[in-house]
Amino acid sequence: MVTMTDVARRAGVSVATVSHVLNDTRFVRPSTREAVRDAIEELGYTHNTLARSLVTSRTHSIGLAVSASSNPYFTEIFQGVEAGALAHGYSLLTVDPHDDPEHELKAVRLLHERRVDGMIIAPSAEPSAMLGHLARFHVPAVFIDRLVGGAHDQVCAENEGPTAELVAHLAARGHTRIALVAGLPGLSTTTERLAGYRQGLERAGLPHAPELVISGNSQAPGAQEATRRLLTLDERPTALVTANNAMTIGALQALRAAGVAVPDRMALACFDDFSWADVFEPRLTAVAQPSREIGETAVRLLLDRLAEPDRAPRTVRLPCALVHRSSCGCPAGRSD
Repeated sequence: MVTMTDVARRAGVSVATVSHVLNDTRFVRPSTREAVRDAIEELGYTHNTLARSLVTSRTHSIGLAVSASSNPYFTEIFQGVEAGALAHGYSLLTVDPHDDPEHELKAVRLLHERRVDGMIIAPSAEPSAMLGHLARFHVPAVFIDRLVGGAHDQVCAENEGPTAELVAHLAARGHTRIALVAGLPGLSTTTERLAGYRQGLERAGLPHAPELVISGNSQAPGAQEATRRLLTLDERPTALVTANNAMTIGALQALRAAGVAVPDRMALACFDDFSWADVFEPRLTAVAQPSREIGETAVRLLLDRLAEPDRAPRTVRLPCALVHRSSCGCPAGRSD
């Protein structure tokens, strides 16, 4: 039977160093860590996870609660979390809270019962019950995409600036009636993208018309209904910003059903780029979020929290990129 001592001898390090690599209990230089990993693979060493958890009171598992089944955006975040967890020797337990506060609380309780070391959560619009559970049991957690206040570790993309950039670009194309299909009320992403929309109007010297902002509740069906309502206005908008990828699909469905061609009769720009945005006709101008990086960053924040429980909470914002295509009404690749 291969032992930890055998691994240490093959890698040319101490048994303690092998233990630190396996348990992620101390910083080990990347070259040394790689040598230990190589030795483990060559010798076929299998670490006893159960024994480790009994000694350290850790399970080396992370709980992830995101509504990936209803929001494709979270799929890439999941990939980033998974990659980050595996790179540090952690397993991943996933649940789908369905963006519902009651289901969210049940999901977090389930992860807690499974004794995960910490959680990464995309909170709902009403997360108070879930936050109360985490606080009561002192569960380490990092929040992603939607912010819940500065007392927590959290990571998200920039929202206001990129949304303002979309609006300003449409205004530069001559549009003065620019509508917004907004997200679910209560989410920080909704609040910030709405603020960005207003900033973009102000930057372009355009008035804010309340009738041009309708919630699509962050889902395709809600965006369909919101877009239909916008099309019934006496003075229709000539450009539309959708505040996430699911709502972009709903808006496109409504525009197609009404025979409104994009961009000839309605320019369109959206928050959230996605893998098939480049195959639509017209190709969709979109803000691309660093989804995978958000997931990987969340893992790093959580591991830092586990290593230093009393450290000050951090909020990390990552930059987005405007992917310019043709749905905004100008040739792809041009922003003038």
